[in-house]
Amino acid sequence: MPPIRRLTNYDVLEKCIEDILSLTKPVEGDRNKRLYAIQELSDTIYSAGALKGALVKPFGSFVSQLYAKSGDLDVSVELCNALNLPISKKKKQDALRELWRALQRRGIARHTEFIPNARVPVLQYVSNQYGISCDISISNYPGRIKSKIFYWINTLNRRFGDMVLLVKEWAKAQNINDPKNGTLNSYSLCLLVLFHFQTCEPAIIPPLKEIYEGNIVEDIAKMAYYNEKHLDEVCALNLARIQLQNMGQRNQCSLSRLLTSFFNKFSRIGALSSNVISTYTGRLERIQDNPRWMAKSYSLFVEDPFERPDNAARAVGFFEFQYIVDAFSNASKKFSSDALTDQNELLSLLCTPDIRSKLRGRAMASHYTNTPVDLSPRDVFLGHAELLAAPNQYHDQHRRQPARGTPDTGSRLGGRARANAPLSLSPHDAFLGHAEVELVTLRPNQYDDRHHHQPASGGSRPGHS
Repeated sequence: MPPIRRLTNYDVLEKCIEDILSLTKPVEGDRNKRLYAIQELSDTIYSAGALKGALVKPFGSFVSQLYAKSGDLDVSVELCNALNLPISKKKKQDALRELWRALQRRGIARHTEFIPNARVPVLQYVSNQYGISCDISISNYPGRIKSKIFYWINTLNRRFGDMVLLVKEWAKAQNINDPKNGTLNSYSLCLLVLFHFQTCEPAIIPPLKEIYEGNIVEDIAKMAYYNEKHLDEVCALNLARIQLQNMGQRNQCSLSRLLTSFFNKFSRIGALSSNVISTYTGRLERIQDNPRWMAKSYSLFVEDPFERPDNAARAVGFFEFQYIVDAFSNASKKFSSDALTDQNELLSLLCTPDIRSKLRGRAMASHYTNTPVDLSPRDVFLGHAELLAAPNQYHDQHRRQPARGTPDTGSRLGGRARANAPLSLSPHDAFLGHAEVELVTLRPNQYDDRHHHQPASGGSRPGHS
């Protein structure tokens, strides 16, 4: 009789992650519906004489490949602008009104909402035929730039896209992904995941200044026109250099480990009132070090790396911020407790009622028909690869040894050290929990562009998140 394999904490979490991603990651049909919705919008614009010559350009999570099945579709309507002059906010508002009337005439939209006085005027609606929620803006160059950069970041490591989907789903389940009601927008959540990948050890993704040094939106504004080819060339060259420099230096932490350390890291998010989370530099910065950051007071400051010094989390309200703090703290506590072995409790924490309901239905169908769940060959392969790539070496008992000649700092849990002098830590290091590790010489940043490769026999040990 074969031995019974005991499921460890991370086995249960990995299974939950696999199940959630199987229902949130889009398939070809989801992509096609969005393409049809884009064509539908293009046909509508063609029928509106006042918008003659305008082009339809998708952006956002659809372009960056970070969208979920239920995700919105962001589209920029590029007005004809032969002289390449700046387009006023009033002209953008007028164009959206004209588009609104055209949608009404054709009867192809429902739940239409025009928000003219937003920072970026937007027209929102749901396509009657395809059921896709669409957010339409006018000549939204910054949005298109951000989408392209995030697409390139996503190509550096497959785990980044998976983590973004997991964190978005968790945030929706906790009701903290709603900027209209004072909580986090999806862009801020993406930046938090990116910051986590930049501050793992070894790092998985570099600071964004190593991909494009400068303020992208300001640089584009200085050009005579939006030179997309130039942006592509600069970023592609830097990405190729990053990948070449770091061949063989991999952070191989599984998604379950990365998600656990993500919640642990941001369980201290409530203590960041005097700091800026900067993905441009890949570290915490002090607000007082940059006068431009001090212009306004925010509950949470997540710097927009493409429109510095703007705050991507500026919509977060004072009282709503406490909900966000509590959500991160609660997740961290559950991930540190026996809840990690309870699949139902994990699913209640990590996903919305809709996803949980679908998972229950799938489990019941599989049970009563005694047939495997319908998965594509790719999903089956990736699911097995995840299990094979998550051995016990990633568990908590696997810790670094102190450098030779360095005093042992004692208990990590208590943060006590046997060194004679107290540690002097920057806010960045303190936030990342460096007070609880040995006094070692930090290695240079190492960036990862592969997913779940095991080291060869006698090879180097995987990094910790």
